Amino acid sequence: MALQSILQIIVTLLIGLLISIPVGRYLARVVTDQKTLLDPAFDPLDNFIYRLIGRQICRQGMPWKTYTIHMLLTNLMMAVLIYLVLVFQDYLPLNPLHFGGMDPLLAFNTAISFITNTDWQAYSGETTLSNFSQMAAITFPMFTSAATGFVVAMAFIRAFTPGRNGADLGNFYRDLVRFTTRVLMPAAFLLAVLSIQQGEPQTLDAAVTAHTIAGKEQTIALGPVASLETIKHLGTNGGGFFNANAAHPYENPTAITNLAQTLLMIILPASIVLCFGYMIGNRRQGWMLYAVMGALLLLFLPITIWAEQAGTASLTQAGIETTATATQPGGNMEGKEVRFGIAQSGLFNTVTTSFTTGSVNSMFDSFTPLGAMPAFVGMMLQCIFGGKGVGFLAALVYGIVAVFVAGLMVGRTPEFLGKKIEKPEIVLVSLTLLIHPLVILTPTAWSVVAPYALASMGNGGIHGYSEVLFAFATSAANNGSAFAGLNANTTWYNLATAFVILIGRYPPIIFMMAVAGSVAAKPTSPATTGTLRTDTPLFAVFWFGVILIVGALTFVPALALGPVAEYFAMRAHLLF
Repeated sequence: MALQSILQIIVTLLIGLLISIPVGRYLARVVTDQKTLLDPAFDPLDNFIYRLIGRQICRQGMPWKTYTIHMLLTNLMMAVLIYLVLVFQDYLPLNPLHFGGMDPLLAFNTAISFITNTDWQAYSGETTLSNFSQMAAITFPMFTSAATGFVVAMAFIRAFTPGRNGADLGNFYRDLVRFTTRVLMPAAFLLAVLSIQQGEPQTLDAAVTAHTIAGKEQTIALGPVASLETIKHLGTNGGGFFNANAAHPYENPTAITNLAQTLLMIILPASIVLCFGYMIGNRRQGWMLYAVMGALLLLFLPITIWAEQAGTASLTQAGIETTATATQPGGNMEGKEVRFGIAQSGLFNTVTTSFTTGSVNSMFDSFTPLGAMPAFVGMMLQCIFGGKGVGFLAALVYGIVAVFVAGLMVGRTPEFLGKKIEKPEIVLVSLTLLIHPLVILTPTAWSVVAPYALASMGNGGIHGYSEVLFAFATSAANNGSAFAGLNANTTWYNLATAFVILIGRYPPIIFMMAVAGSVAAKPTSPATTGTLRTDTPLFAVFWFGVILIVGALTFVPALALGPVAEYFAMRAHLLF
């Protein structure tokens, strides 16, 4: 690989790190109700929204049950609204191409997918959705689902914040509104302007007709693309306006937009980790967790780049040059845009699964087995920064397990951030840890034996199994990307992925909020010489090890049947 490609990756990650530091500080100010520069502009809007919801309910502190119930009810109402828009889009405005209403089962799957920040798409946006649906049913929940994940994480952090009042974890509506108006809206607006300047369309026209040099006519879909694309990456959503997602030149037209979209996926999830350190009054703790997550990313990213650059024996046998030269990139370029090449494709797609966004600028189904495996790992661990807020909570699940195991090893009562970790917390954390593999492996096993599920496979053998495993891993992780050789718009997959998305999203949030409620009611124990400190490099290494060991014990057998087996089959020149 050229030195230029390596430098591009290093510079991109360094920029993400540098931006996340001030953003993390700013997020802490927003969450703790400190003054910000945007207050004069957005206080009137906030107050208007509070009046619509009810001023009294927006002022009261909420214990974990109240906070969680309001979150669930709000998400339910928004999901119903999205479903109705999709099903009845033929009766709604801004539908110049006269698309019919979406099939009810597909609309059910889509509504659940977008309200949970998954953005799994079993349809092609440019041939299915009107401009109104793209804005009201797709772009709108990209804001609210991102905000939901963030505020839940902030409520959890408050349980460990010194000086908090008992069981009060904040106010769901106030948190949701402030994060949306002070973070998502201004950032999305400014970056949408940049996207438009770079060539992304932003129009209510549905299509234009182009005349080709062959004398034919071609219809090119248009719409409010830039506004969707910005929040899609900023909110780690991932659903595309077009079926080709960020590989489409209207979604990702230039090297600048590709860099911006990669950074947008990184910044807020990374900033939340540093915000955590500011909120608990221990920035060192935030940096230790940042180091653990960053080390995981740096462990798996080179695997993707190396595997894709190495190409395959089948390509070499076909006479395709797999060695990079001054005139061509070499490696495995199937499913990749020449304008991005292997380095930027590998970086983008590793980031999208590590930060559980789901947007892609190249096709996972065309990656080599080892090149695709870090994508599986990112979604299965769900804590290599992960999605906004939820990935942070997943990392803390492993952290609490690490504290508990370390406490047992040295004969001390486990404590995390001054709060005792006892049986109720460990039971809830264990349930959270078990849900993720359960909802990935169970439907995968069923889908590779049920005839109606097997009919969806575009490829047989090992690769077909990998497509199915990826579909349920991406659903459980609220990621949304896909091995696109699988036909997901069937009764089985619409129902199965919707169920996995729901179980992968809400029960872990409920259990972790219950943990927050439990520890919030406990007094904070002062640190002593006997306290197991969690903000040291030693504990960070232990935390890192727990993540890898638990992840390996849980998912290595499933991966051995898929990407690992396919790698050895590839070495033996077997094709599927």
